[in-house]
Amino acid sequence: MHERGEYCPKVSVIVPVKNGAAYIKELLDSLMQVEYEKDKLEIIVVDGNSTDDTREMVSQYPVKLLLEERPGLNAARNTGIKNSQGEIIAFTDADCIIPKNWISRIIDNFQNPQVGCVGGNVIGYYDSFLSHYSDESLIPVMRIFGKREILDHVKPPQKYPAGCNMAFRQDAIKKAGLFDEGIKYGFDEDELVERICKSGYNMVLDPNVVVKHKHRPLLRELLKQNFSYGRGLGLMLRKTGIKSAFPKWVLLCIVGFLTWSLIILTLAMHALLTNSFSSQITLLSMVLLPPFGLMIFYGYKTIKKGDKKYRRIILYPPIDIARALAFIFGGIYQSLKSHKD
Repeated sequence: MHERGEYCPKVSVIVPVKNGAAYIKELLDSLMQVEYEKDKLEIIVVDGNSTDDTREMVSQYPVKLLLEERPGLNAARNTGIKNSQGEIIAFTDADCIIPKNWISRIIDNFQNPQVGCVGGNVIGYYDSFLSHYSDESLIPVMRIFGKREILDHVKPPQKYPAGCNMAFRQDAIKKAGLFDEGIKYGFDEDELVERICKSGYNMVLDPNVVVKHKHRPLLRELLKQNFSYGRGLGLMLRKTGIKSAFPKWVLLCIVGFLTWSLIILTLAMHALLTNSFSSQITLLSMVLLPPFGLMIFYGYKTIKKGDKKYRRIILYPPIDIARALAFIFGGIYQSLKSHKD
């Protein structure tokens, strides 16, 4: 039970899911073990019109099951909010595992009434190469914070909560408004977090608030995920312009990539036309700069950790570059896509 202080508000845990029969049982089993006053906890599963056995499986647990036929993660989240009674609303995903102290750790941060949003670390559940990579990458696939911070604004690319480990004060959502249902593909929650900060609330990023996530097990799935994330930020750029932090960041990424590509193309043309040795060396240096820079970074991290996992020095950089390209191409694709989407 929650024993830290006297603040023990009613908490609503909302789980949006679609076709999650393969993994939602483990999540629900972990939520059943959460240490919090049972009469002050409600669990709401919002099913996005699944075609598998998700609803049948969820119906076996003492949770509130809702059906949302409209597409999009944010539509399911909003339906959960509208049917919730909690003073604090926490969100996680069906492919996560929740520790027993998850809610109590969240509530510790909400004892300050100025806090409107709390986010925590999302670490890999599987003991596999790609799961470790997802946590140890220069830019982790999910949010991992090294220290507790209280912020009054979001800081791309990492200083904001992950959608599968975040919580909001109900009053903060009412003041800032619900999730924007027109935002999808990735980064669905970040526009709301930014609005909550702008409405006068603070955001806490607490590494002690932890969930375990079943990271993508295959490289092609990881790259598809990053392409989708790029589409999400590209859509935000189309919808909000450059007024908010995230569109500015994705635009900077796209411009940086295009600038680097133009430099490479110019150097390649010059080396081809002049057959100049110096131009060829310059071209080769520019091409190799990103992977060698990453190798130096991972070499330093490996030596600092002292774990002798030297394969990360060779294997992580190409995955980083592939992820970056998938993300940028996703942003470009969505930025140029028809307004009908």
